[in-house]
Order: sequence, then C-alpha cells, then structure tokens
Amino acid sequence: MLPEPDPALCRSLAADLGDAGFTAEGVREAWGEAADDAIARGLRSPALRALGDRDDALAVLARLLVLGMPAAAASADLALPRTKADGLARLGLATIEDEVVRPLAVVRPQSYADATGPDQQSNTGQWWIASDLDEAALGGPLPEDHVLGVGGASLTLAGLQLPTPAARGLDVGAGCGIQALRARAHVDHVVATDISERALAFTRLNALLNGVDGIETRLGSLFEPVAGEQFDRIVSNPPFVITPRVADIPAYEYRDGGMAGDDVVAAFVTGVGAHLTPGGTAQLLGNWETRVDADGRTHTGLDRVRAWVEASPVALDAWVVEREILDPLSYAELWVRDGGTLAGTSGFTRLVDAWLDDFAARGVTEVGFGYILLRRPRSLSSSNGATTLERYESLHTVRPGDSLGAHLADALAAHDRLAAMDDAGVAASTLLVAGDVTEARHHLPGAEDPTVIELRQGGGFGRALGVDPGLAALVGACDGDLPVGVLIDAIAQLLGVDAGALRADLIPRVRELVFTGFLRFM
Repeated sequence: MLPEPDPALCRSLAADLGDAGFTAEGVREAWGEAADDAIARGLRSPALRALGDRDDALAVLARLLVLGMPAAAASADLALPRTKADGLARLGLATIEDEVVRPLAVVRPQSYADATGPDQQSNTGQWWIASDLDEAALGGPLPEDHVLGVGGASLTLAGLQLPTPAARGLDVGAGCGIQALRARAHVDHVVATDISERALAFTRLNALLNGVDGIETRLGSLFEPVAGEQFDRIVSNPPFVITPRVADIPAYEYRDGGMAGDDVVAAFVTGVGAHLTPGGTAQLLGNWETRVDADGRTHTGLDRVRAWVEASPVALDAWVVEREILDPLSYAELWVRDGGTLAGTSGFTRLVDAWLDDFAARGVTEVGFGYILLRRPRSLSSSNGATTLERYESLHTVRPGDSLGAHLADALAAHDRLAAMDDAGVAASTLLVAGDVTEARHHLPGAEDPTVIELRQGGGFGRALGVDPGLAALVGACDGDLPVGVLIDAIAQLLGVDAGALRADLIPRVRELVFTGFLRFM
C-alpha cells in the first residue's frame, strides 16, 4: 500500500523532475523514437543501448522512473537534489537497500493537448503520472491488483472528454487518476472513485505531483460511492475487458470488472442516468458482444448497446461509435498477452481456451470496442418525453483527427441548434465550410464529368463522404455569404432541376454535414 503522499515531497519531486528536463519530449529525444516505441511493446534494451553510459540527471531518471531499473543511491541523490532517494522511498515509489535504489513504481512524463474549439489553438501541457511497475520491470505477469499507467485506451478517453466548463465531475474507476486530471481542466470539482485503495492513493499522489487541486477520492464500485448524487460530467474508462469468470483465470482490477461478458458496460449505461444533472453528459469506453441466440438470431453489439440505453430508467440521448471489431480468438490472444503470459506457452494456450469456451457459452461471434456518449436531456426530469439524439454508428475505417473532445462538443451544440429548427430554418441559415474539408473528384480517362466526388475532413472522425454534384456544389458555395435556401435555388437553376425537389433532397443531408462537422453555422 502506498503511504499517504506528502504534499511538500510531491512539490520537491516535481521541481526536481522539471529541472532535469524530465518531459515526454526530453526522454524521447534522449533515446530516440524507435526506442520509445519499443518501450510501449515491453522492450527496454533499445532505450538502454541509446542511453549508453550517460549519467546525467535525465538519463538516471529515465532508467529509474521510466524503465523501472535500479540505480545507485548516490546517482539518484544527484538527479533529485531536493527529494533525494530517501524522498522517493518516503513516497512509496522506491526502496533503498545497500546504497541501491529499487523502484516500486514508475513515474512517466505524459504530454497532452487540449483544444477548445475549431478556431482555437491547442493548449499543450505536461503531466507526470505514477503507477505500478509494468511487465518489463517486473520480469513476469502482473499482479491482479496492478494499477495501470497511461495506455492507449486512457489517452483515447482523455482526448474524447468534452472541453467545456462544468461544476461537478465524476471519474468512475479512476485508476492512476489520468481521467480525473484531464477532467479537472474544465470541471470545478471532481470525485474520483475506484474499488482499489492503492489506485486512489496513486490518484492523490498524481494530483499533488502535478499541482492539481479539487480532486476528491472515494472507495467503492461503480456508483456506490456517490449514491443519491448527481454530476454535470461523468467519465469512465471502466474495467470493460471481457474475462472468463472461472477458477485460475487472473482477474486484474484495472481491466476486469468481475461480471460476466459485457455486463460491466451494461450496468454503467443503465445506471448512469440517475447520476446526471439535466444536461449532464457521461463518456466512457467499452466492449460489447455480438451474440447469436438459441433461435439463430444475431444481436449485434450496437443493437445491444441501444437496448441498454433504452433500459435506463432515465431517458438519455446517445451517441455510440464502434471503432473496432475483433473475433473471439483475436480478442482472447490480445488480453492474455496483456496480462504478461507469453504466446507459445502451455499457460497461454490454457487461458485462450478458457476465453473461447466463455464466448461459446454465450454465442459470441464478435467483440466490438468503441466510445459511448450519453446525455440527460435538460427538459426531462425522468423517463417522460422523447430524446433527440439516437446515433449508433460503425466507424471502423476512418482515422480520427486530434481534439476529438472539441469535435464532440461542437457536434452536440450543432445537434441542439438543428433540433430546434424546421427545414425552413435550415434553409434560412448561412453556413461555412469547415477549414479541414477537402474535395476530390475522380474521372474515368477521357471523361468530362467525374464518376466520384468525395468530401474528406482532416479533423473530427476523419470521415469521407461520396456526394452528388448538387450537394458538392452546395458545400462549395457555403462561404458564409448567402443562406442555404438561396444557394439551393441557384444550384437547381444551374442543374435544370426542380428547386423544391432539390431542397427536399439536400436539407436533410445538410443537417448531417453540420452535425458531422463538414459545415458549420456562422
């Protein structure tokens, strides 16, 4: 168990790390991009080779705190002149024996960018995130109470968080605290919960290390620690990994929620509405199963997520994006490796077989991964009335751009504005093509007219849309000068078609282009 972090020691450590240039960019430059990528795959030797016999503060700290390797106490004292090796030990981050410092945790620098809108520059910053030693440092499988550091999923969710102000926030399953830190940039007060007291200790340590106040930690599962409370913003990277609930299968606290199949995500979706204020939003990552029932009917993952939303006792707007699908074997191999069990061993085969048996028992044919955004409508006090946003989509082939959180916020604002407009209101609106949109036209050799017209966006979800000449002409003419209806009438005359019919065709598609960020209101 980590000791309660000493604020003064955390300030000293932060000052020492800053003076040493212990940043994500500084460490990456020290050992190169290839070695940095190798570390993410569990390979430390390229980084060690690149550092060679360097004994400057940055190199000492990179070996000790990033790679989790022991260091001479004298070297650690020089690299951390305020904190010293003894300070690391008092924080519970290392032990000292025979003048050797042995890390008990890693402290890794993490850069972040926070864009607040399409016309505003990204606000970049730097965090130091402490967490448990990884497989490479441990030299074997992780313990079941392992507290994970910043991984791909946590970075994804951090980037998805809405960069808009809110009063009260909740981070369910806080882990090392990365989502709480990210939320605190826009939320006045954040409650961070977890079933692991060790994880909450890391959350408190990381808040102090980064000089972030306003984060409160509470112990407990899902919404138990906040019974009867409501929040404007809820975020969760829950332990959504689907794991067999049988004996001798490791259940890692950071990824396995202790429920069968995708029940953890289902429980979150059906239960979160009661904890949202009117207008409040919840964002989470999740897995969902596609199942074939006893009658041979297929229930897709997105259909099952829709059913969870509809089962909520509080009506919810929903925008669900499925980014990836894996077959049961690929899914099993992924998470058995994640636990540190090597492929080709008897233990690996046994674990994979357990996963496949578990999937077969429920008729699972695929497992989807994606993002869920839920919102409690402002006008609804309970389940009465109708929601306005029901969007369930598969975006397996697109490549999302940066600042997805800002894109999601813009899309929600556009949706709300459009929902209050009839078609005449849309026609009276003046729109502008987003700055990241490009157009490509493809012609057969010798042909005068294009066979394909494609619009692409560089930001957002990086969507690509095939459009017809009428819609292409409208998008190209949206320069913030004339209303949509006037433009459509002019295009109808140019194309020699009925203006009313063209309006009926284009207005719904204009709504979609505004929501997805190809067009925006002036």
